[in-house]
Amino acid sequence: MDVDVVVIGAGPAGLAASLNLARQQRTVALVDSNRPRHAATLQSHGFITRDGISPLEMRSLGREEVLRYPTVTHERTLVRQIVAVDDGFAVQAEQPGSRAESETRAPAVLIATGLSETLPASKHVRPWYGTSLHSCMDCDGYDKRGQALALIGETPDLVERAMVIRRHTDDLAVFTNGSDAVDDAGATRLAEHGVTLVRTPIAAIEGDRTGMQAIVLDGGERSIRTGGFVRPWWHPQLEFAESLGLERDDDGLVVVDRSQRASVEGIYAAGDITPGYRQLAVAAGAGTIAASVINRDLIARER
Repeated sequence: MDVDVVVIGAGPAGLAASLNLARQQRTVALVDSNRPRHAATLQSHGFITRDGISPLEMRSLGREEVLRYPTVTHERTLVRQIVAVDDGFAVQAEQPGSRAESETRAPAVLIATGLSETLPASKHVRPWYGTSLHSCMDCDGYDKRGQALALIGETPDLVERAMVIRRHTDDLAVFTNGSDAVDDAGATRLAEHGVTLVRTPIAAIEGDRTGMQAIVLDGGERSIRTGGFVRPWWHPQLEFAESLGLERDDDGLVVVDRSQRASVEGIYAAGDITPGYRQLAVAAGAGTIAASVINRDLIARER
Protein backbone atom coordinates (compact mmCIF):
# COMPACT_ATOMS: atom_id res chain seq x y z
CA MET A 1 0.00 0.00 0.00
CA ASP A 2 1.22 3.52 -0.88
CA VAL A 3 -0.81 5.37 1.77
CA ASP A 4 -3.31 4.58 4.52
CA VAL A 5 -6.21 6.42 2.89
CA VAL A 6 -7.06 7.95 -0.46
CA VAL A 7 -9.55 10.81 -0.12
CA ILE A 8 -11.32 11.67 -3.37
CA GLY A 9 -12.66 15.22 -3.31
CA ALA A 10 -11.33 18.35 -1.58
CA GLY A 11 -14.55 20.02 -0.54
CA PRO A 12 -15.62 20.41 3.12
CA ALA A 13 -16.08 16.66 3.63
CA GLY A 14 -12.80 15.60 2.05
CA LEU A 15 -10.78 18.37 3.68
CA ALA A 16 -12.22 17.73 7.14
CA ALA A 17 -11.53 14.02 6.77
CA SER A 18 -7.96 14.63 5.58
CA LEU A 19 -7.25 17.01 8.46
CA ASN A 20 -8.48 14.60 11.10
CA LEU A 21 -6.74 11.62 9.52
CA ALA A 22 -3.50 13.60 9.48
CA ARG A 23 -3.91 14.28 13.18
CA GLN A 24 -4.12 10.52 13.69
CA GLN A 25 -0.75 10.29 11.89
CA ARG A 26 -2.28 8.57 8.90
CA THR A 27 -0.78 8.97 5.45
CA VAL A 28 -3.34 10.50 3.12
CA ALA A 29 -3.45 11.07 -0.62
CA LEU A 30 -5.99 13.84 -1.25
CA VAL A 31 -7.00 13.93 -4.91
CA ASP A 32 -9.39 16.42 -6.45
CA SER A 33 -10.43 17.66 -9.90
CA ASN A 34 -11.02 21.23 -8.60
CA ARG A 35 -14.46 21.39 -10.21
CA PRO A 36 -16.75 22.25 -7.27
CA ARG A 37 -20.51 22.44 -7.75
CA HIS A 38 -20.65 25.82 -5.99
CA ALA A 39 -18.06 27.46 -8.25
CA ALA A 40 -20.55 30.18 -9.22
CA THR A 41 -21.39 31.06 -5.61
CA LEU A 42 -19.79 34.20 -4.20
CA GLN A 43 -20.48 33.56 -0.52
CA SER A 44 -20.96 30.54 1.72
CA HIS A 45 -23.17 30.74 4.79
CA GLY A 46 -23.95 28.80 7.93
CA PHE A 47 -20.42 27.61 8.76
CA ILE A 48 -19.45 28.86 12.21
CA THR A 49 -16.54 31.38 12.16
CA ARG A 50 -16.69 31.48 8.34
CA ASP A 51 -20.17 32.86 7.61
CA GLY A 52 -20.01 34.88 4.38
CA ILE A 53 -16.68 33.51 3.19
CA SER A 54 -16.27 32.73 -0.50
CA PRO A 55 -16.27 29.01 -1.32
CA LEU A 56 -12.97 29.46 -3.16
CA GLU A 57 -11.31 31.01 -0.12
CA MET A 58 -12.72 28.33 2.17
CA ARG A 59 -11.31 25.55 0.00
CA SER A 60 -7.98 27.35 -0.24
CA LEU A 61 -7.74 27.82 3.53
CA GLY A 62 -8.70 24.20 4.05
CA ARG A 63 -6.00 22.93 1.72
CA GLU A 64 -3.40 25.13 3.43
CA GLU A 65 -4.33 23.74 6.84
CA VAL A 66 -4.31 20.14 5.67
CA LEU A 67 -1.01 20.42 3.80
CA ARG A 68 0.78 21.66 6.91
CA TYR A 69 0.83 18.02 7.93
CA PRO A 70 3.69 16.07 6.38
CA THR A 71 1.64 12.88 5.99
CA VAL A 72 -0.80 14.51 3.51
CA THR A 73 -0.23 14.98 -0.21
CA HIS A 74 -2.58 16.79 -2.56
CA GLU A 75 -2.86 16.32 -6.30
CA ARG A 76 -5.19 17.86 -8.85
CA THR A 77 -6.28 14.89 -10.87
CA LEU A 78 -9.30 13.11 -12.35
CA VAL A 79 -9.99 9.71 -10.82
CA ARG A 80 -10.86 7.27 -13.59
CA GLN A 81 -11.38 4.05 -11.66
CA ILE A 82 -11.17 2.37 -8.28
CA VAL A 83 -10.10 -1.25 -8.53
CA ALA A 84 -10.17 -3.78 -5.71
CA VAL A 85 -6.74 -5.35 -5.13
CA ASP A 86 -5.24 -7.53 -2.43
CA ASP A 87 -5.71 -5.84 0.97
CA GLY A 88 -7.24 -2.70 -0.48
CA PHE A 89 -7.85 -0.61 -3.56
CA ALA A 90 -5.97 0.92 -6.47
CA VAL A 91 -7.13 4.43 -7.34
CA GLN A 92 -6.30 5.11 -10.97
CA ALA A 93 -6.21 8.74 -12.07
CA GLU A 94 -5.33 11.01 -14.96
CA GLN A 95 -3.85 14.50 -14.98
CA PRO A 96 -6.31 17.10 -16.39
CA GLY A 97 -5.26 18.20 -19.86
CA SER A 98 -2.73 15.44 -20.33
CA ARG A 99 -2.47 11.70 -20.67
CA ALA A 100 -0.26 11.28 -17.64
CA GLU A 101 -1.66 8.52 -15.47
CA SER A 102 -1.06 7.55 -11.87
CA GLU A 103 -2.11 4.83 -9.45
CA THR A 104 -2.27 5.05 -5.68
CA ARG A 105 -2.96 2.05 -3.45
CA ALA A 106 -4.57 2.17 -0.02
CA PRO A 107 -6.54 -0.11 2.29
CA ALA A 108 -9.23 2.57 2.65
CA VAL A 109 -10.85 5.05 0.26
CA LEU A 110 -13.14 7.93 1.18
CA ILE A 111 -15.40 9.18 -1.62
CA ALA A 112 -16.28 12.86 -1.13
CA THR A 113 -16.81 13.93 -4.72
CA GLY A 114 -20.09 15.78 -4.25
CA LEU A 115 -22.51 16.34 -7.11
CA SER A 116 -22.79 18.01 -10.47
CA GLU A 117 -25.97 19.81 -11.40
CA THR A 118 -28.23 20.78 -14.28
CA LEU A 119 -30.30 23.95 -13.99
CA PRO A 120 -33.89 24.38 -15.21
CA ALA A 121 -34.25 27.10 -17.86
CA SER A 122 -30.47 27.03 -17.81
CA LYS A 123 -29.71 29.68 -20.45
CA HIS A 124 -31.85 32.18 -18.55
CA VAL A 125 -30.93 31.14 -15.02
CA ARG A 126 -27.18 30.69 -15.45
CA PRO A 127 -26.22 34.41 -15.66
CA TRP A 128 -27.89 35.04 -12.28
CA TYR A 129 -26.88 31.83 -10.54
CA GLY A 130 -24.76 32.41 -7.48
CA THR A 131 -25.69 36.09 -7.19
CA SER A 132 -29.45 36.69 -7.46
CA LEU A 133 -30.48 33.03 -7.68
CA HIS A 134 -29.28 30.24 -5.41
CA SER A 135 -30.02 26.57 -4.79
CA CYS A 136 -29.66 26.34 -1.00
CA MET A 137 -32.62 27.83 0.86
CA ASP A 138 -31.06 27.16 4.27
CA CYS A 139 -27.81 28.88 3.27
CA ASP A 140 -29.11 31.92 1.40
CA GLY A 141 -32.73 32.47 2.44
CA TYR A 142 -31.86 34.96 5.17
CA ASP A 143 -30.08 37.31 2.76
CA LYS A 144 -33.17 37.38 0.50
CA ARG A 145 -35.60 38.26 3.28
CA GLY A 146 -38.37 40.71 2.42
CA GLN A 147 -37.73 40.56 -1.33
CA ALA A 148 -40.00 39.56 -4.20
CA LEU A 149 -38.67 36.05 -4.71
CA ALA A 150 -38.92 33.29 -7.29
CA LEU A 151 -38.58 29.55 -6.96
CA ILE A 152 -37.77 28.00 -10.33
CA GLY A 153 -37.90 24.25 -10.83
CA GLU A 154 -39.45 21.26 -12.51
CA THR A 155 -39.34 18.66 -9.72
CA PRO A 156 -42.06 17.30 -7.40
CA ASP A 157 -40.56 18.87 -4.25
CA LEU A 158 -41.24 22.50 -5.22
CA VAL A 159 -44.13 22.93 -2.78
CA GLU A 160 -42.04 21.70 0.14
CA ARG A 161 -39.27 24.10 -0.84
CA ALA A 162 -41.70 26.96 -1.21
CA MET A 163 -42.87 26.47 2.38
CA VAL A 164 -39.28 26.94 3.57
CA ILE A 165 -38.66 30.02 1.43
CA ARG A 166 -41.89 31.77 2.42
CA ARG A 167 -40.53 32.23 5.93
CA HIS A 168 -38.33 34.92 4.40
CA THR A 169 -40.90 36.75 2.26
CA ASP A 170 -44.60 37.46 1.78
CA ASP A 171 -44.07 37.75 -1.98
CA LEU A 172 -43.11 34.40 -3.47
CA ALA A 173 -43.90 32.94 -6.90
CA VAL A 174 -43.19 29.37 -8.00
CA PHE A 175 -42.27 28.98 -11.68
CA THR A 176 -42.57 25.47 -13.14
CA ASN A 177 -41.31 26.53 -16.60
CA GLY A 178 -44.14 24.78 -18.41
CA SER A 179 -43.80 21.50 -16.51
CA ASP A 180 -46.45 19.70 -14.45
CA ALA A 181 -44.21 19.57 -11.37
CA VAL A 182 -46.94 20.90 -9.06
CA ASP A 183 -50.13 18.83 -8.88
CA ASP A 184 -53.60 20.08 -7.91
CA ALA A 185 -53.05 19.39 -4.22
CA GLY A 186 -49.77 21.27 -4.32
CA ALA A 187 -51.36 24.19 -6.14
CA THR A 188 -54.05 24.37 -3.46
CA ARG A 189 -51.47 24.38 -0.69
CA LEU A 190 -49.48 27.15 -2.35
CA ALA A 191 -52.61 29.24 -2.76
CA GLU A 192 -53.55 28.74 0.89
CA HIS A 193 -50.20 30.23 1.88
CA GLY A 194 -50.35 33.14 -0.54
CA VAL A 195 -47.75 31.74 -2.96
CA THR A 196 -48.32 32.41 -6.66
CA LEU A 197 -48.02 29.47 -9.04
CA VAL A 198 -46.85 30.23 -12.58
CA ARG A 199 -46.89 27.33 -15.03
CA THR A 200 -45.99 29.31 -18.18
CA PRO A 201 -42.50 28.70 -19.61
CA ILE A 202 -39.80 31.27 -18.87
CA ALA A 203 -38.72 33.34 -21.87
CA ALA A 204 -36.07 35.51 -20.17
CA ILE A 205 -34.79 36.89 -16.90
CA GLU A 206 -34.13 40.62 -16.88
CA GLY A 207 -31.74 42.61 -14.75
CA ASP A 208 -28.66 44.79 -14.68
CA ARG A 209 -25.47 45.17 -12.69
CA THR A 210 -27.45 45.66 -9.51
CA GLY A 211 -29.10 42.27 -9.90
CA MET A 212 -32.11 40.44 -11.23
CA GLN A 213 -35.27 42.49 -11.76
CA ALA A 214 -37.98 40.44 -13.48
CA ILE A 215 -38.90 37.10 -15.02
CA VAL A 216 -40.39 37.36 -18.50
CA LEU A 217 -42.81 34.63 -19.57
CA ASP A 218 -43.75 33.30 -22.98
CA GLY A 219 -46.33 35.78 -24.20
CA GLY A 220 -44.49 38.75 -22.72
CA GLU A 221 -45.92 38.91 -19.19
CA ARG A 222 -43.37 40.18 -16.64
CA SER A 223 -43.19 39.12 -13.00
CA ILE A 224 -41.15 41.51 -10.87
CA ARG A 225 -38.65 39.34 -8.98
CA THR A 226 -35.42 40.58 -7.40
CA GLY A 227 -33.97 37.18 -6.55
CA GLY A 228 -34.83 33.70 -5.51
CA PHE A 229 -33.99 30.04 -5.70
CA VAL A 230 -33.52 27.31 -8.26
CA ARG A 231 -34.09 23.61 -7.80
CA PRO A 232 -31.39 21.92 -9.92
CA TRP A 233 -31.25 18.30 -10.94
CA TRP A 234 -28.29 16.82 -9.05
CA HIS A 235 -26.09 14.10 -10.48
CA PRO A 236 -23.72 11.92 -8.44
CA GLN A 237 -20.13 11.87 -9.70
CA LEU A 238 -19.44 8.17 -9.33
CA GLU A 239 -18.52 6.79 -12.73
CA PHE A 240 -15.08 5.84 -11.40
CA ALA A 241 -16.63 3.61 -8.71
CA GLU A 242 -18.98 1.57 -10.90
CA SER A 243 -16.87 -1.59 -10.69
CA LEU A 244 -17.18 -1.64 -6.90
CA GLY A 245 -20.93 -2.32 -6.96
CA LEU A 246 -21.71 0.11 -4.14
CA GLU A 247 -25.25 0.20 -2.78
CA ARG A 248 -26.96 3.39 -3.95
CA ASP A 249 -30.36 4.92 -3.31
CA ASP A 250 -33.03 5.89 -5.85
CA ASP A 251 -31.16 9.14 -6.56
CA GLY A 252 -27.89 7.31 -7.20
CA LEU A 253 -26.28 8.49 -3.95
CA VAL A 254 -23.97 6.24 -1.96
CA VAL A 255 -25.78 4.53 0.91
CA VAL A 256 -23.75 4.71 4.14
CA ASP A 257 -24.34 3.77 7.74
CA ARG A 258 -24.09 6.23 10.63
CA SER A 259 -20.32 5.77 10.59
CA GLN A 260 -20.02 6.74 6.89
CA ARG A 261 -19.18 3.17 5.88
CA ALA A 262 -20.41 2.19 2.41
CA SER A 263 -21.61 -1.29 1.46
CA VAL A 264 -18.13 -2.40 0.36
CA GLU A 265 -15.63 -2.95 3.16
CA GLY A 266 -12.87 -0.36 3.04
CA ILE A 267 -14.95 2.19 1.13
CA TYR A 268 -16.43 5.21 2.93
CA ALA A 269 -18.40 8.20 1.67
CA ALA A 270 -19.23 11.65 3.03
CA GLY A 271 -20.76 14.93 1.92
CA ASP A 272 -23.19 15.57 -0.91
CA ILE A 273 -22.48 12.20 -2.50
CA THR A 274 -24.49 10.60 0.33
CA PRO A 275 -28.19 11.14 1.19
CA GLY A 276 -29.02 13.98 3.57
CA TYR A 277 -28.74 17.73 3.94
CA ARG A 278 -26.39 19.59 1.60
CA GLN A 279 -24.72 22.16 3.84
CA LEU A 280 -21.07 22.91 4.50
CA ALA A 281 -21.16 22.14 8.21
CA VAL A 282 -22.99 18.86 7.63
CA ALA A 283 -20.45 17.76 5.02
CA ALA A 284 -17.50 18.70 7.24
CA GLY A 285 -19.09 16.86 10.16
CA ALA A 286 -19.57 13.73 8.04
CA GLY A 287 -15.94 13.92 6.92
CA THR A 288 -14.81 14.19 10.55
CA ILE A 289 -16.86 11.13 11.51
CA ALA A 290 -15.46 9.21 8.55
CA ALA A 291 -11.88 10.02 9.61
CA SER A 292 -12.41 8.68 13.14
CA VAL A 293 -14.08 5.52 11.85
CA ILE A 294 -11.44 4.89 9.17
CA ASN A 295 -8.66 5.25 11.72
CA ARG A 296 -10.31 2.74 14.06
CA ASP A 297 -11.06 0.30 11.24
CA LEU A 298 -7.43 0.42 10.15
CA ILE A 299 -6.27 -0.23 13.71
CA ALA A 300 -8.53 -3.28 13.84
CA ARG A 301 -6.97 -4.57 10.60
CA GLU A 302 -3.44 -3.99 11.89
CA ARG A 303 -3.81 -6.25 14.91
